[in-house]
Amino acid sequence: MQSLRSRGLPLASAGVQVETLRGLSTLPTFEATLAQRGLAPLRRGKPSVLQLNVGKLCNQTCAHCHVDAGPDRREVMTRETMEDCLRALAATDIPAVDLTGGAPELNPNFRWLVEQVRALGRHVIDRCNLTILETPTHRDLPEFFAKHEVELLCSLPQVAQACTDQQRGDGVFESSLRGLRRLNEVGYGKGGALRLVLVSNPVGASLPGPQAALEREWKHELRRLYELEFDALYTITNMPVSRYLEWLERTEKLVPYLEELVGVFNPAAAAGVMCATTINVGWDGALYDCDFNQQLELPLGAGAPRHVRDLDARAFEGDAIAVSRHCYGCTAGAGSSCGGATVGS
Repeated sequence: MQSLRSRGLPLASAGVQVETLRGLSTLPTFEATLAQRGLAPLRRGKPSVLQLNVGKLCNQTCAHCHVDAGPDRREVMTRETMEDCLRALAATDIPAVDLTGGAPELNPNFRWLVEQVRALGRHVIDRCNLTILETPTHRDLPEFFAKHEVELLCSLPQVAQACTDQQRGDGVFESSLRGLRRLNEVGYGKGGALRLVLVSNPVGASLPGPQAALEREWKHELRRLYELEFDALYTITNMPVSRYLEWLERTEKLVPYLEELVGVFNPAAAAGVMCATTINVGWDGALYDCDFNQQLELPLGAGAPRHVRDLDARAFEGDAIAVSRHCYGCTAGAGSSCGGATVGS
């Protein structure tokens, strides 16, 4: 599969995606639902995570990808922009830096960035697709991760091979198991400092199952079938953005899927959205409320800084968060965030 950009499809454009979501006139706007529940507008609080999307380059082209990442994308964060991020980070007490992509490890300055963040005494989270560990230039990553106590959030949609390969590509399941085994061998997933979290996205147009129950099931099955261990499972709702939005529209599932999200809107999940405590930085240094808003190019509110070089983390605490209909994905049921379910988790 190629990216939407390489195929020249209209939904490769962030503007077209935004207009597609706005055009669903039979569904209430997210702003209206918030107002009806007395929650409008959502506002930013004290940031606890600096999330850096270090590029769209990836060794996989997954069917649900909200970044439209793949081997045919070349946008990557430069060393100069990373230095801007580090200066901004050093001026704050934000405790954690969350590295995402694409496959963040494919950025040529990835390891340098991890080392610099750790030198500042901050925790590093890496969103790893597991198959990257099998590429020749990245086979030593498990040891590198362990040395720097990097927390790993690893994609594995299902414990069933057919479902995982359907979403992420043929052979991905077996490759992922090999990656998990190598991480276990260096000490990950054993309940200690080397934290290993699996991340599950549903296959198809459905909501995730109960996170705690799925975690128990997955731990049992991966231990029974493959003698593999992990620390926790996060469930994340597929967001109607980019490649997943294109699939929903092409299969005529967009309206039914959004109707389902709207129908299980949870005020408690809305009150605990991750964007309230996350600062998101794009590969070019632009600032956003979250990685989904980044892909839709929805900027921060008026008066907020536009680039990480101008970031003052305290300056826009209390600012309104930019929202659209895709936000129903984070506020449905038990909620969804980069840290999994937000209600009852």
